Amino acid sequence: MAQVEKFSYDNAIVRKFAYASILFGAVGILVGLIAALQLVFPSLNLGIAEVTFGRIRPLHTNAAIFAFVGNGIFMGVYYSLQRLLKTRMFSKGLSEFHFWGWQAIILAAAITLPLGITSAKEYAELEWPIDIAIALVWVAFGINMFGTILKRREQHLYVAIWFYIATWVTVTVLHIGNNLELPVSLWKSYPVFAGVQDALIQWWYGHNAVAFFLTTPYLGLMYYFLPKAANRPVYSYKLSIIHFWALIFIYIWAGPHHLLYTSLPDWAQSLGTVFSIMLIAPSWGGMLNGLLTLRGAWDRVRQDPVLKFMVVAVTAYGMATFEGPMLSIKSVNAISHYTDWTIGHVHIGTLGWNGFLTFGILYWMLPRLFNTKLYSQKLANVHFWIGTLGILFYAIPLYWAGWTQSLMWKQFTPDGFLQYGNFLETVTQIIPMYALRALGGTLYVAGYFVMSYNLVKTVQAGSFIGDEAAEAPAASTWAAHTGKEHWHRWIERRPVQMLIAATIAILIGGMVEVFPMIMIDDQVPKIESVTPYTPLELEGRDIYIREGCLGCHSQMVRPFRSETERYGEYSKSGEYIYDRPFLWGSKRTGPDLHRVGGKYPHSWHYNHMEEPQTTSPGSIMPPYPWLLRDELSTKNTAAKIRALQKLGTPYPDRYDEIAVDDLQKQASIIAENLRKDGIDGDKLEEKEIIAVIAYLQRLGTDIKPAPQAGN
Repeated sequence: MAQVEKFSYDNAIVRKFAYASILFGAVGILVGLIAALQLVFPSLNLGIAEVTFGRIRPLHTNAAIFAFVGNGIFMGVYYSLQRLLKTRMFSKGLSEFHFWGWQAIILAAAITLPLGITSAKEYAELEWPIDIAIALVWVAFGINMFGTILKRREQHLYVAIWFYIATWVTVTVLHIGNNLELPVSLWKSYPVFAGVQDALIQWWYGHNAVAFFLTTPYLGLMYYFLPKAANRPVYSYKLSIIHFWALIFIYIWAGPHHLLYTSLPDWAQSLGTVFSIMLIAPSWGGMLNGLLTLRGAWDRVRQDPVLKFMVVAVTAYGMATFEGPMLSIKSVNAISHYTDWTIGHVHIGTLGWNGFLTFGILYWMLPRLFNTKLYSQKLANVHFWIGTLGILFYAIPLYWAGWTQSLMWKQFTPDGFLQYGNFLETVTQIIPMYALRALGGTLYVAGYFVMSYNLVKTVQAGSFIGDEAAEAPAASTWAAHTGKEHWHRWIERRPVQMLIAATIAILIGGMVEVFPMIMIDDQVPKIESVTPYTPLELEGRDIYIREGCLGCHSQMVRPFRSETERYGEYSKSGEYIYDRPFLWGSKRTGPDLHRVGGKYPHSWHYNHMEEPQTTSPGSIMPPYPWLLRDELSTKNTAAKIRALQKLGTPYPDRYDEIAVDDLQKQASIIAENLRKDGIDGDKLEEKEIIAVIAYLQRLGTDIKPAPQAGN
């Protein structure tokens, strides 16, 4: 007779992550709503540096991804892992360290990002001390997870755990690879890679952060909580095997589709496109496996709000993972890139897939943790419909805005001139669509607070079960497998081998794409006329990064007639060899700036920063009065020069000793030019605006356009 052991599940750690997810979800979506409203009502920037759109946008994305979704992942993993493995978590101490360490990281992000402390990398904006903290906490989570797996009482690893394992190892690789940087000071660093190489590394990370933080762990949660909520087995075991291995192998190749028609070599762009299109198969395999699990249970879906949320979540996953590959086709990407179409696409995934699945899990799980029933099914249904309407009102106007932007940017008159030569014409046209997006966000936020009230009342009505009693046969009673069984069962009993296999699967694509770009010099042809930034330009660039200007302005003129007519010569890879980090951008709320150098006088830039509407009537850009008021700090200028020299930037020997002198000389020239145009001020040459002007006037001036035929 099998020996039965009694033990208990640790629900306390699950409750902590659940509460944190609810709290930070509210913060993340409220900050997102404020950012959306700022695009309609620029006065909401308030003239305060810490609340401008450029600074709170990364706060919103980090709060939504790592605070709301991140805590949601850990909530679901800690709940499901114990029950799937029939054991308590490996270490309560590691669980507590993981929880408090993760919340400390979130707090650090909430402080540093509004202060303009950022590495400027999408979804990886946090500076190097916080990156190290993330690595330590993530390793602690991994030790706790694998320790739990190794002491399990259930021999086979259920499909959800496969996704947890792949998530952990891939995020580890991505986080390390994308955050190779050289510190300059406590809150400033420069990446090891520059320009095109940095762009590829970033989007190898950026796309796969979406894949392996927002997708694979949530697929694991889907495979556990959807069958539990429906009280039905997963539709197909074989399909789950295909879904898992195909997904983790193919996903890692797809990052270059974020860089189509840029200066990235064509071979890398093509690889990204091919594997992105291939992603449809495993992604839809997972979606169908989830939806078909509900076969025969559709009457329950109509009644049960938990299943409603989960069905829409899985459907949103399917739609987003169909749209993503479509956007990777070059002809489609030529329309979508740099427009609000991409923003709409991303939010179908975050609001629908991550948001709704998290809501469904919370509605299902919290009553069980507190040994009670959900306070109000009616309120949960109200939340479902408000939230669904919110997603529709959010995404559809952004698709409309994206198509409008692209069509207007590309429109020519019969005489061959740009129909809308003034970029602002394309901005003012889509402000009503931004207003509808803000309405959708407001509905989504309203639904969120309905849920929060419902869950608070549920918790108050119940009694928390901190240590949930359980029993299961001891691991020592596992029987030897001598009969015929499915071939995949072999690796399901061997977590270490599964970890190794998953690691190999995700490393292949990364090595094939990344290694040639960083090991072969010919991938980035040099241009002799391209020189490093002067110290003043370098300081101006860092201020540009601090203010989040790259969130609205790209620095990449693509080889389209519409873009070369509007901006000038298309961008070359060799122009970016000293750009750390790269600043190609993902979205054009304002015009591209790669050829802005010399286009306007210094006084235009000064006035534009002081009050954008004076130079660009109708602009939704916020003013930056502090740039005109605050003195430029040069205390780290020499250290920045030394750090860049170590990374290969060819400044002269001992240039750090005279860098500040050169900075002051260039600043005096710009200040004198401003005074000639009637702009004066106390110690004008010492203000931050001078450095910003120096940087903007440098952009795109290292090369001269090739002469046209007949000239």
